[in-house]
Amino acid sequence: MKKRALISVSDKTNIVEISTTLAELGYEIISTGGTYNILKKAGLPVLNITEVTGFPECLDGRVKTLHPAVHAGLLAMRANEEHMSQLEKLNINTIDVVIVNLYPFKQTIMKEGIDFQEAVENIDIGGPTMLRSAAKNFQDVVVIVDPNDYEKVFAEMKEGNVSLATRKYLMYKVYQHTAVYDTMISTYLRQQLGIEFPEQLTLAYEKKEQMRYGENPHQNAASYAEVIPVKNSLINATFLNGKQLSYNNINDTNGAVELLKEFPNKPTVVAVKHANPCGVASADTVYEAYKKAYDADPVSIFGGIVAVNRTIDKATAEEMIKIFLEIVIAPDFTDEALEVLKKKPNLRVLKLENVGTPNPKGTMDFKKCYGGLIMQDADLSVIEDMKVVTDKAPTDSEKQAMEFGMKVVKHCKSNAIVIVRGEQTLGIGVGQTNRIWAAGQAVEHSLTSTEGAVLASDAFFPFKDCVEVAVKAGISAIVQPGGSIRDQESIDECNANGIAMVFTGSRHFKH
Repeated sequence: MKKRALISVSDKTNIVEISTTLAELGYEIISTGGTYNILKKAGLPVLNITEVTGFPECLDGRVKTLHPAVHAGLLAMRANEEHMSQLEKLNINTIDVVIVNLYPFKQTIMKEGIDFQEAVENIDIGGPTMLRSAAKNFQDVVVIVDPNDYEKVFAEMKEGNVSLATRKYLMYKVYQHTAVYDTMISTYLRQQLGIEFPEQLTLAYEKKEQMRYGENPHQNAASYAEVIPVKNSLINATFLNGKQLSYNNINDTNGAVELLKEFPNKPTVVAVKHANPCGVASADTVYEAYKKAYDADPVSIFGGIVAVNRTIDKATAEEMIKIFLEIVIAPDFTDEALEVLKKKPNLRVLKLENVGTPNPKGTMDFKKCYGGLIMQDADLSVIEDMKVVTDKAPTDSEKQAMEFGMKVVKHCKSNAIVIVRGEQTLGIGVGQTNRIWAAGQAVEHSLTSTEGAVLASDAFFPFKDCVEVAVKAGISAIVQPGGSIRDQESIDECNANGIAMVFTGSRHFKH
């Protein structure tokens, strides 16, 4: 039988060159559609798929390769005498090399205003079927789905044979590729139908880079991005300066970015250390916001991460380089600011145009557990209701501070307490095993007087002890979800000390 190669690709990278090599190696080339036209125009001897199947393309090209003359030629096991005898009787030739990649479904659904029918028309049927047939018969068929594998495979072909190890690797690449392709389709359809929690969940990610190490130097790590890019995702930020991001850098910076998204309407700076905020402030300018965030905790910000939701100017950059920072991320930088920041060669500078854009409704939150995955709606709410439960009501400025405090505390590891004045954090207590410790930590870490400040809690007070801490600290107003069987004790303690307290009815645990 003749040696045959079937080539049908949407990614035309080096397709003429590899087809020329195959022809020189004695392969008869079969092709379809646009690939056939390119090879024919290049002067290569090429058969149209219809010459192999004896059947015309039909249904607007929906049916081209779905034919026994193709799939029998792919699936016949060469060492099986009965298989080969049947091919001879049916006058079907084997197909020994398959180079196929699929309709650009991803590129299609990423277009603005794409309609459902156009998306469906770009679901490839024949391509995945050929790939899966060829990969199943990997001992006899060389199947290439990724142009990055051309060099390795053709080097082996020129030596006389593609090794079994390479064939198994190519088989893996095919099933990985088709699994991701099908996942993109199912995800698109799930989103179109508004299915939040499917009975079976498939997720598709692509590798961004191999990392130097994980949380600790003895752990290997890599970063991955969703196959369909997310505009305001940290993983898609542009790297402008500094060392490669580490596992911890990405995790911590993501925490900063997610908190920053709570403040789209005003210049805001978020400083984070070990995934917890250490200083957060809003102001009329980026420079003022940075100074306030820095002043909130000038100790913890050292070696930390700073996220900004407006363009960074030279004056702000000059303040930033006065201390050691790991990362600065913003939607943009003036040329002068970037020049200043680059004076620190190890400072990672990231540009993410939509860094401060809030996550859309329907955003999901995932956590991995051993052998499984837990999934929930992202916590996009802040304060759904303000119910005054004390004799004293909060002032308008205290209400604004309450909202600011709740935006911050919801991004702190629970148990968490945040003390706020205006649009600046004063003290933050995070990750404690009981709430009174978190309250004490927030007060202790406040570098300025907390007299007249507002205290925000991510969950209810189980006892009145947190109010007692607030009284000693001079707190004037408290915001918390409420819902404890001992709520009245806390209310009474506030009333006895002239503190306003508001219940929101919304808990913001972050575990």
